[in-house]
Amino acid sequence: MSRDVILVFAARTSRMAGYGAIAVVLGLYLAERGFDAGQVGLLFTLTLAGDAVISLWLATRADRYGRRRTLVVGAALLVLGGVAFALTGEYVVLLAAAIVSIISPSGAEVGPFLPVEQAALAEVVDPARRTTTFAWYQLAGAFATAGGALAAGLAVAALIGIGVGAADAYRAVILAYAAIGLVVAVLVAGLSDAVEAASPADPSIRRRLGLHRSQLVVARLSALFALDAFAGGFVLQSLVALWFTVRWDVEPAPLGAIFFGTNVLAGLSGLVAARLAARFGLIETMVGTHIPSNLLLIAVPFMPSLELAVGVLLLRFSISQMDVPTRQSYTIAVVAPDERSAAAGITGMARAVGAAAAPVLATPLLGLAILGGGLPFVVAGCLKIGYDLLLWRNFRHLRPPEERN
Repeated sequence: MSRDVILVFAARTSRMAGYGAIAVVLGLYLAERGFDAGQVGLLFTLTLAGDAVISLWLATRADRYGRRRTLVVGAALLVLGGVAFALTGEYVVLLAAAIVSIISPSGAEVGPFLPVEQAALAEVVDPARRTTTFAWYQLAGAFATAGGALAAGLAVAALIGIGVGAADAYRAVILAYAAIGLVVAVLVAGLSDAVEAASPADPSIRRRLGLHRSQLVVARLSALFALDAFAGGFVLQSLVALWFTVRWDVEPAPLGAIFFGTNVLAGLSGLVAARLAARFGLIETMVGTHIPSNLLLIAVPFMPSLELAVGVLLLRFSISQMDVPTRQSYTIAVVAPDERSAAAGITGMARAVGAAAAPVLATPLLGLAILGGGLPFVVAGCLKIGYDLLLWRNFRHLRPPEERN
């Protein structure tokens, strides 16, 4: 691997470790500070909505203003989010910070990083290894998220064990998230000029948000990806952690272990997905693995014990993320080469917007007696299956170039 690939992967793993850590404690921290479920849901929604707007604005300008510079700006917004949430308990200030900073209540990637880093990798990686590289990129992030979740749970348990208050223990993890933002800034600042766009866009081609011939395709993909992300917003990692705490009285350390397992399995599934896609096709792999995973998601709250609920959740994550590298590779493959950064940014923004709309609806469901507060799992699974069927219906005939022979 080139130095640039190593730096991109290092930035990815550092950032995702921070996302995994903060997702475990953020909901618990806000609850400890006295905010009710509606206030927490609104904060999460505004956080994801703000991330979506920031991601779109930065990603569609990255090729013009510089990918390296865009990633440094994103890292600075990570620092801002961690500092703001750690140092103030004023709800209005937190609402403002949720909008303008980058913070992940889901443990998933947010901000401009993914589309810009994918575009950067495309400049320095052989096109024949695109899907495999994206699979390893996903794996690195998943392992880092898992490690961050585990470390956060153990750190909180250790701090509480020596007499630190719960709110202060959670705050320590959030400050660590801010420090990780500084690390990411240093890493991406070291990227070479090779990661930048090879040539400026042709000014004679009329574009809209960086797109020209693929506008309709990207619009349709964005609508479907938004539906999938909206469904996923009902089961954000922070909300799932809160459900396990309320439903089964799970402590922070076991929570960290649970999410360590889910993220490790999710990451490993991406490598399998690359092999399946090579044999069966990208769309077939996306749909064929996603439907069974969502049936398992629906089953989680029906489990009569904590052990069975965790087991089904782990089984679900062992196949749930196979669509991620295949989805990313498909998006890159079916648009023109000079539309790839914009396509990745716009579809990523659509996912962020979809996810942002869900928490404010999901958090009240956790307080219902139905399925022990587990109704969000059922809603998410049903919506995701609907997405899978629509994706198959609309895109099974649109093949990437490598599948047309």
